[in-house]
Amino acid sequence: VKGQHIELGIAEGNLVGLLGELGATWSRAGQALLPIGTLYDPFVNRALEPWSFGMYAGGQSVLVGTPSGVTLAPEGGAHQSIITPSVGLEQPGCIAFEPAFGQDLEWSLLYALSKLGKTDGTSSYFRLSTRPINQALALVPVDPVECEMRRTNVLSGGYLLREAPGTPTVILVGMGAVLPEVLEAARELSEAGVETDVVCLTSADLVFRAIQARQGLQEGDDEILDVLFPDTRLAPIVSVLDGHPHTLSFLSAIHGVPIACLGVNNFGQSGDVDDLYQHFGIDTDTIVGAAWDLVEAIGGETRNMNDG
Repeated sequence: VKGQHIELGIAEGNLVGLLGELGATWSRAGQALLPIGTLYDPFVNRALEPWSFGMYAGGQSVLVGTPSGVTLAPEGGAHQSIITPSVGLEQPGCIAFEPAFGQDLEWSLLYALSKLGKTDGTSSYFRLSTRPINQALALVPVDPVECEMRRTNVLSGGYLLREAPGTPTVILVGMGAVLPEVLEAARELSEAGVETDVVCLTSADLVFRAIQARQGLQEGDDEILDVLFPDTRLAPIVSVLDGHPHTLSFLSAIHGVPIACLGVNNFGQSGDVDDLYQHFGIDTDTIVGAAWDLVEAIGGETRNMNDG
């Protein structure tokens, strides 16, 4: 297999215009290509109109936005994306992925490439980060059957990364580069006696589609909802991502549970990752605090009901 690299410089509109044309050869010339374009994630917004029109015209491609979020802390606010997770979720003709781990990225990228150049195909958008993450945190199963189940869940929107020994008191949901903080928060909460599940989302887009399918609002499967949030493990949710917090707010609609949404809702500052995570409230301490607030609020409501 031979590939070709084309450098377009600081010209995002030209990039996605080319992706649209290269991604349409399957219908125009009978020869499918596998076009992949990369750009700084905040500039997805600059390229949005021609990118969207290219997909509307049948151009199928993979767009990679990286680095993303305030995780590229030293570069200052100009290059820090905030609203792009919502853009990916809402863009027709496209599946949006934001994997945290390398194995999840490999599976989802291969899947995205397999969807190109077909009548029922689709484009994909990957919001990625250059932050080094300990890959051992992914706990990729060794057993082939369990590994295949993990892959299936990754391609459906996410998986249960950490399961509390008993019924969870709170569920932490993380997507993308913040998973180390989410897992550390879960550890601290568990040590304090708060049973905690951790859900690792790979695609908020696909999970939202599953909710729509369950409600009969669009075609599709909803099985992933029972994997991520089974009826037997209902608990308040704290959602965390390096992007606008409203992106994952729909998760509370699955079972009508309380939710606290953590994310970035202002322009970035320059600094190191830990400082900016703390500044915007996506650090471990803030996650733990938000979980405690939900647990105490639920406990207060229960006491009031009992008193009544």
